[in-house]
Amino acid sequence: MGWLDQLAEHVEDLRRAEQLQQNGQSAQALPILDAVLAATDDPPTRAYALVQRFGALINLGRVAELATAMTAASAAVREVPDPYLRGQMHAFAALGAHLQNNLDRGVTHLVQASRALAAVPDRDTETAWGWHDLAMAYSYLGFHGQALTAIEQAREVGASVGITPEVFAAPGIRLRNAVALDHQGDTDGCLRVLRDIDAELSRYVAIDQLRPSSRAVYGYALARRAALGEPTEADAARWLTGGGDSVRTRDLRHLGSVCLTIAAGKPERALALLEAVAVSAQVLGAPEPARLRSICHAAAGDHAAAHLADRYAFRLAAQRIDQLRDGYLDGVAARLDAQETHRDPHRYGDESMVDPLTGLPNRRQLERYVDTLLSRGERAAVGVCDVVGFTTVNTRHGRHLGDLVLQRIAGVLHRVMRRGDFVARFAGDEFVLVLPGAGPNQAAEVARRIGAAATSENWQALVPGTPIGLAAGWSEVGANGRGLSAALASAAASRKPT
Repeated sequence: MGWLDQLAEHVEDLRRAEQLQQNGQSAQALPILDAVLAATDDPPTRAYALVQRFGALINLGRVAELATAMTAASAAVREVPDPYLRGQMHAFAALGAHLQNNLDRGVTHLVQASRALAAVPDRDTETAWGWHDLAMAYSYLGFHGQALTAIEQAREVGASVGITPEVFAAPGIRLRNAVALDHQGDTDGCLRVLRDIDAELSRYVAIDQLRPSSRAVYGYALARRAALGEPTEADAARWLTGGGDSVRTRDLRHLGSVCLTIAAGKPERALALLEAVAVSAQVLGAPEPARLRSICHAAAGDHAAAHLADRYAFRLAAQRIDQLRDGYLDGVAARLDAQETHRDPHRYGDESMVDPLTGLPNRRQLERYVDTLLSRGERAAVGVCDVVGFTTVNTRHGRHLGDLVLQRIAGVLHRVMRRGDFVARFAGDEFVLVLPGAGPNQAAEVARRIGAAATSENWQALVPGTPIGLAAGWSEVGANGRGLSAALASAAASRKPT
C-alpha cells in the first residue's frame, strides 16, 4: 500500500496532481492542490497537499511565494510525524534554497531529506518518488555523486513495487554532470556522457518508455553535443518541444536553440540569441551561458574572445567545485548529528558518546551497542576499516585536511550502510562497522559498496598527489561466544584494500 492510499480524503485528486507534476505540468496541478486544501481539515491530507504545492511552486519558479509555502508545509508536516513527508519536504526545501542562492540552507535540507527518507519503514511508490526528488535536489546543488546514489535508491524502491527502472531514468542528473565536466575543461568527458544520454534516448523511444518531462533534457543533450561539433542522428529540435511548463524546461529550450544555431554555422546569430534572454543560473549552473558564449566565439573565429569566455566559465565552476562541497556536506551532517545529540541526550547517553569531528558514535557507544546486541542473543558481522594514505595526508597536507578526509570518509560510510547498520569512529583513522544479522556474503557486499564509494571520490581535489583508499577486515560477534575485543582483533588482522 502506498502513502497516498492511507489518506482518508481526496486520494484521487492528489494522485492526479502528482501525475501532472511528474509529467512536468505543475501549472495544472496547482489548482487541484488548492481545491483539496480548501475542502479538507484532515491533517495528513493537508500535509501531503501542502508539500506537493510547495514542489509545484518550485517547478514554476515562483520564488517570491516559496517562503510562505515552505512555512505552511513545514508546520503541517510537524503535525504528521511521518518520515516520508519530512524527507519529501526537505528535498523540495533544498531545491527552493537553491533557487534562492542559499547554499548553506540547501545543504542542510539535503542531509535532513536523506536521513528522513532512509528512515521510511515501507517501500512504496511515494517513497520511490521521494528518493527521485532528493536525487534531483542533489544534482541541482552540484552533488553529482550523491545524486546518482539517490536515483539508484529510487530505482531499487520503485522496483520493489513494480515501477520499471526507465521511469527513474533521470537524464537531467547526467546532463548536469556532463556540462559540469565541460565547465571544468573536460570536454571529452562531457561528450562521453552526452553520447550515453543519446543512446539511452534511442533505447527508451524503442520501448516507448519516455517520460514527457524528460523531453527537453534529451533535446538539450542532443543540441549541446551538436554545438561541440558532434552531430547526432536524432532530431534535437523535435525533442526540445513540449516537456512541461517548468522554468527549467523553458530555459533548456532557449539554450538548446542557441546550441542548434551554433551547429547550423551561425555563431553570430547564436550569440545574439544567448544575449537576448536571461536564463536561470540554477538550471545548468552559472558557467553554462559563458561556456556557450565561448563556443560561439570559437565558431566565429574569434579565439581571443573564446579564451576569455572559457576562463570566466572555468572561474565560475571553480567557485563551486563539487568535491570541496562534498566535504562541506559531510561537515553539515556531523553538525546535525551533534545537534541531535544535544536535543536527545538519551540517544547516546551523554555527549561523550559522540566523536566531535565526524559526528559518528565513538568507541564507548560502540561497546554499549554491541553489549546490548549480545545480551539479546544476536549475532553480527563486524568490520574494521581504516584509511590507506592517511599518514601521508597529515605529513604532506597538514592535520586540517586530514580532518576533512576523515569527515569525507564518515560521509561515505554513512551513505552506503544498510538501514539498521551501525558505524562508529573507533580511533584515529579507524572506523568500526556492525551489521546485525549479517553473514559473510552480506559483509562482502557492504565492503564492495564501501570500496566503490571511496574510489568514486575525487581525492585529488582535496589532497592533490595523495591517493586515498580504504582497507577493511571482517569478523563476527556472538558466534561461539566471541565478544567485541576478539572480533575486532580478528577483523583487524584480516584487513585488505576494498
